[in-house]
Amino acid sequence: MSTAKLPPKAEQPVICVVGARPNYMKMAPIIRAFAAHRPALKTLLVHTGQHYDAAMNDRLFADLQLPRPDINLEVGSGSHAVQTAEVMKRFEPVIEQHGARAVLVVGDVNSTLACALVAAKRHIPVIHVEAGLRSGDRKMPEEINRILTDQISDLLYTTERSAHANLQREGVAEERAVFVGNVMIDSLMASLPQAVAPAELLAAAGQNPERLAQGYGVVTLHRPSNVDSADTLVPIIGALREVAARLPLVFALHPRTRGNLERFGLLRELEAENFIILPPQGYLEMLGLMAGATLVLTDSGGIQEETTALGVPCLTIRENTERPITVEQGTNTLVGVAPEAIVTAARSVLESGGKRGRVPEYWDGHTAERIAAHLAAWLKTAEVEA
Repeated sequence: MSTAKLPPKAEQPVICVVGARPNYMKMAPIIRAFAAHRPALKTLLVHTGQHYDAAMNDRLFADLQLPRPDINLEVGSGSHAVQTAEVMKRFEPVIEQHGARAVLVVGDVNSTLACALVAAKRHIPVIHVEAGLRSGDRKMPEEINRILTDQISDLLYTTERSAHANLQREGVAEERAVFVGNVMIDSLMASLPQAVAPAELLAAAGQNPERLAQGYGVVTLHRPSNVDSADTLVPIIGALREVAARLPLVFALHPRTRGNLERFGLLRELEAENFIILPPQGYLEMLGLMAGATLVLTDSGGIQEETTALGVPCLTIRENTERPITVEQGTNTLVGVAPEAIVTAARSVLESGGKRGRVPEYWDGHTAERIAAHLAAWLKTAEVEA
């Protein structure tokens, strides 16, 4: 245990934790809002290194205008247990050295729960951004992370009002939850003017931009439940091939998905079809692709939200979603993994134009400002009462 003398609590930083790519889009506007608040909220940005690709990370931080992390724990990959434990081991000394006015975590990755656990056991306030989302599927590691993080958080910022019912059902005191809106949409709105045009992206990748002239779809698949088993992945790819016969599909391949496509002998098949296969793309590139798409097929939670904000029809290849507002109010349709359902839903979009929906309440680009204003007042009150 460190014996270094720390400054008074009010002068210690709010430690902001990122661990994986979706966290960056949520944290970037929060860091900016904390710096712009008067007085500014002092922060310490910690990257756990849970997911780390040096080139992609550099690009993402630049795209999002997110400052370089003050500390990188360089945890790397591992089983859920190993990764969570390693984050906890490496994060605790950061608190001992720098102190923490509070620890702010976002989303539902292993780093979110690990750092929240360390803070809670040291009696440091835990702030969870994107709290209360539930898929109802406890086989998803992220669902376990969401539930447990919310239970030990002192302050829970929600993206949609239905999250409050989930929290209330789980015994979370009503006063701990605050509806602020969706901070990911802050990043989307700030970045949209800089989004890379699809034609420019294809030209840079050595592809013919004319392939997109009559419309196109975007595909992303990465969830282990969809891509790790041939029994599931082969039928999904079969459905995508049927869709691609009517609409070119831009498929930005996650490394895990590419590896499994090669393992199951599917990659060469796709390269011969009406697919445009690309490596993982930066945030601005994906934003440009989605904004211009006829439809998006995905198993990503964040993309369900982004397509709703963009007004682009989205087909989610999953049996459940922790973002029901994108289905109820937005452009998202939950189609499951059955190939017939995927093809039928895609055909419906092509024939009717698909769902356009509406942008949900407080998805207005100002969520981070609301968080900064509320948190500054909350911390001051909490410290006085302590």
